[in-house]
Amino acid sequence: MSDTKKPEVWLRGPVAGIPALLQPVAHALLQAREEVTEIMKEFPDELLWVRPAGMASAGFHLQHLAGVLDRLFTYAAGSMLSEEQLAYLKKEGQGSDVTASGWVLHFHQHVEKALAQLADTDESTLTHTRGVGRAQIPSTVIGLLFHAAEHTQRHTGQLLVTAAVVKQG
Repeated sequence: MSDTKKPEVWLRGPVAGIPALLQPVAHALLQAREEVTEIMKEFPDELLWVRPAGMASAGFHLQHLAGVLDRLFTYAAGSMLSEEQLAYLKKEGQGSDVTASGWVLHFHQHVEKALAQLADTDESTLTHTRGVGRAQIPSTVIGLLFHAAEHTQRHTGQLLVTAAVVKQG
C-alpha cells in the first residue's frame, strides 16, 4: 500500500481480547472513535450547538454517541437504566459549557467502557433475550450490541456532515 494512511479498523485484524463473534462491534466502535477524533480536530467550541437547517447540532451527536453506547450496553448486560442515565438522556441536545474536545474525550471513555464489556461478554449469551426500556421490548444481547455499533456509525456520519456544514458558515 503506497498510501501511508492506515486501513480501516476492520482491515487491521482482530482486536485483542474481544471474542470472535463480537469483533465487528469492536471494529465499528474503534473506527467511529478515530473518525470522531478527526472530525472534531480544531472544531470551534462556539459552533458546537449550531443547528444547521434546524437539524441536530454537533454537540448533540457527541452527547448522543456516548449516551446511546451507555444505554444499549446497559440493556445488553441485562440491567435497567439508572436515574443518572435517564437524566443524561433528557439533557441530550441541550447546550452545555463542555468543550468540543471534552465531548470527544467523553465519547472515547464510553468506547473504552464498551470495549471492556465486549471483552467480558460470553459468546454463549449472545442470543439471550434482553428487555429494552421501561416496556422491556424484547431484543437479544447480539441485537443490542450490533445496534450500538450501527447506531454509533450512523451518528458519526451525521456528525461528519454537521461539522463540515457549520464550519463552512
